[in-house]
Amino acid sequence: MIEISNLTFDYPGHRALDEVSLTVQTGSVTALVGPNGAGKTTLMRCIAGLETPLSGSIQVGGMDVVEKPREVHRIMGYLSDFFGLYEDLTVAQCLEYAAASQGLPTQEIDTAIALTARRLDLSDRLQQTGGSLSRGLRQRLAIGQAIIHGPKMLLLDEPASGLDPEARASLATLFRQLQANGMTLLVSSHILAELDEYSTHMLSLRNGRVLENRALSGAQSAIASKRLRLSLALAESRLPTWLEQQVPVTLIKAEADFAEFDFQGDLSAQSALLGELVTAGFAVASFAEHKENLQHSYLQSVAVQPKGSQR
Repeated sequence: MIEISNLTFDYPGHRALDEVSLTVQTGSVTALVGPNGAGKTTLMRCIAGLETPLSGSIQVGGMDVVEKPREVHRIMGYLSDFFGLYEDLTVAQCLEYAAASQGLPTQEIDTAIALTARRLDLSDRLQQTGGSLSRGLRQRLAIGQAIIHGPKMLLLDEPASGLDPEARASLATLFRQLQANGMTLLVSSHILAELDEYSTHMLSLRNGRVLENRALSGAQSAIASKRLRLSLALAESRLPTWLEQQVPVTLIKAEADFAEFDFQGDLSAQSALLGELVTAGFAVASFAEHKENLQHSYLQSVAVQPKGSQR
């Protein structure tokens, strides 16, 4: 969905992005992480066509952002960290304005408002003014404005900032639903535990450079592959060899009493594999899906960064 090559962006006296190259996979939810000043917001603004880079290229959906910003905006939604709402307009009017500004045909706007309000649980708030809403509902309305035109790509900069735990959990559910409907999300946040709930990929920035950009193991992505962990009550030296012979299994590491592997298949296939393990005489103590911890992975990527790569 996004392809960036050698992107460089300078503020006066400061290089915010330093020859950044990366891709964002279609249908993914990518967690954009890094310390303050890493270049996260600048990267998002460049992708959204709101900043012009010094050099490099950005393509979204196969279109060059610098050359065709309006065309890119048709397939993109963007929620900035400090978003604004029209305080005196009703929720319905805010959504109508966003739809019209994105070029939706007049005859489709009412349907788009109803659908967006239903997705964001705002149907009973349509006649309330933006200024009367709680922080969580304002956040939902802002996201509604960003997605009302049915974008393929959604950029979110600190979307859960200032929200209570219940509102954050509700947002996580919404993001999973948007991904399930085929939308690609790039989400920047300092709250890594929150990103853990729905991210399929991690993009780590530091000092304007990419530290890491990869899929998270065990993430619920569009790829039907899961990371599983197996432990035995009794050690069996044949375990690694036995697992390597199973077609859906890609072994990551294995010992006589423990194994971790990627598995291609649904829950029924996992159940069948467990049954085969037991039938083969393995004393299975635990067999479960393993989802990578985003915070641990990010801290690990920072720890292994070569000192010479920092500016």
